[in-house]
Amino acid sequence: MLLVGTSGWQYLHWRDVLYPAGLPQRLWLERYAECFDTVENNNAFYRLPPRETFESWRERTPDGFVMAVKASRFLTHIKRLKEPEEPVQRLMAAAEGLGPKLGPILIQLPPNLRAEPERLDACLRCFPRHVRVAVEPRHPSWWTDTVRQVLESHGASLCWADVLGRPRTPLWRTTGWGYMRFHQGRARPWPMYGDTSLRSWLHRIGEEWDRDDDVYVYFNNDPGGAAIHNAVRFAELARAEGRPVSRTPTDLPEPEDPA
Repeated sequence: MLLVGTSGWQYLHWRDVLYPAGLPQRLWLERYAECFDTVENNNAFYRLPPRETFESWRERTPDGFVMAVKASRFLTHIKRLKEPEEPVQRLMAAAEGLGPKLGPILIQLPPNLRAEPERLDACLRCFPRHVRVAVEPRHPSWWTDTVRQVLESHGASLCWADVLGRPRTPLWRTTGWGYMRFHQGRARPWPMYGDTSLRSWLHRIGEEWDRDDDVYVYFNNDPGGAAIHNAVRFAELARAEGRPVSRTPTDLPEPEDPA
């Protein structure tokens, strides 16, 4: 199944797009979870919340909801994957407060971190085997057979990434499930994706994963609610091709072009 959502949900400029004008911000997660079955939690990257916060998110969302969690920058950007045991243990001690609603952990690496397959291997060894982990390297030195083998050996997914309609990673399938992030499209209004680009990605996903395989798809182009509109449109296109897709909202206002 394609599990489609957005990267984060707490954006003030999503008022009047996903969130009614009178809805208090403290209820935005509940509203989001009425519309989508999954979200990628970016907050944990900047500051890891306590376990109690993850437990609260578990209680505030419906059965079947899935929250992917972006690993703390302390692990990826400050430690740069060195000595990963304590940061991973601390991350999991908090994130497992989500219980069955915990989705993949996303490890997004700094763009200036060159390939360190030994560090990545040591980091992935620290995660419990039942936890899905996706890795998003952003330096081209990572695109080697050695790195691919490290991911495959741990059952970790290479995160596919798009910027301006182009892949920023090799299209490797390294495990039985996939993870995809859309960062910025070329369509109007900025930073939207157009149908041609979305259909291209549906085709690429379909070449690697069967309909019953889990592929997590998150739109990170949040300005102006573009992520919401693109997530909905991506799901519509997928359903038209007969692919099972998680729940997405209907009857959203049309995106406004400031020009």
